[in-house]
Amino acid sequence: MASSAGSASAENLRLKKALYEKCLQAPANQLFNQHDLLDMGIIPGGNPTILMQCVQALMDEGLAKVLVQPDGSAVWRMVKQEDANKYKILSPDEALIYSHIESCGREGIWTKNLKNKVNIHQSVLNRCIKSLESRNYIKAVKNVKYPTRKIYMLASLTPSEDITGGPWFTDSELDNEFISALLDAIEQFVSSKSFYRNTAAVEKPRRGRLSQAEIEEALNKEFETPRLSHTKAKSALLPFPPGYKGYPTAQHVANWVSSAKITDVSLGENDIRQLLEVLCYDGRVEKVLGGTAYKAVRRPTGEGEGGSGNGLTEAPCGRCPVFGLCEEGGSVSASGCEYFNTWLEI
Repeated sequence: MASSAGSASAENLRLKKALYEKCLQAPANQLFNQHDLLDMGIIPGGNPTILMQCVQALMDEGLAKVLVQPDGSAVWRMVKQEDANKYKILSPDEALIYSHIESCGREGIWTKNLKNKVNIHQSVLNRCIKSLESRNYIKAVKNVKYPTRKIYMLASLTPSEDITGGPWFTDSELDNEFISALLDAIEQFVSSKSFYRNTAAVEKPRRGRLSQAEIEEALNKEFETPRLSHTKAKSALLPFPPGYKGYPTAQHVANWVSSAKITDVSLGENDIRQLLEVLCYDGRVEKVLGGTAYKAVRRPTGEGEGGSGNGLTEAPCGRCPVFGLCEEGGSVSASGCEYFNTWLEI
């Protein structure tokens, strides 16, 4: 009789160990209901009584925790052996506090909310928190949204971006210099993909009197209406034609930031999209192709912090962003300029 009981106990011990090891192969914090555990094919005959004996043994050793779902059903979460060992050296109050902090994961828990959950005296709570911190089980973190609140989480976890503020915060302070440098770099990159450079040489008019040979050579050339230009450069940045689909997307910009090693901070596509939204709001880039890509907005010539300007820059031509394209008969011309009437108050 005793031999039979011992054999059953040894069999349950083997099943418990096999069930525990099988569950640990699943992703971390995976929840298992009764059907999940039986479907593993470890419990002979799918016997629920034997299953509950194994699960209860795991719970007694701190290797499993039971959780109640909103519908009232029970599920279990396995605990690693090293984590279970922590509870063995904790007092009941410390274990209670540690379990609540552990359940909050990377979001952490505010001390006021923790006190309301555990319902113990403030002095006991402070003593337990101090003890857990001294064992390096938990740590205090700052929440950028609520700087005055004291948040605790497991020492082994990294705070979520909601707590730290993501890559835009350094020591819980908004890093304006870092953000400004990234905005400038991204705007420059988008601008390099928004225009093409026209390298056709532009002949400059010669000052002084022309020789007879030069006059005759000029008369033999086909007459062309000269284009005005702000500068004497032999190249100009021109916009791409309508329908162009090569403008950079947020993913394209993110890949460039990563490959160019602009910063040591890891930035994902969502982080880059936030910066692009700031540039759009500031009027430095604009969305194109149905909002899937971005194009730089060329700043009007003369725009900047150099003062109010002069008579030329006050006129529409002086600040026109397409001054280099303006010519009679073209898509942009002085006779068809919509800004002259407003400027002349006609």
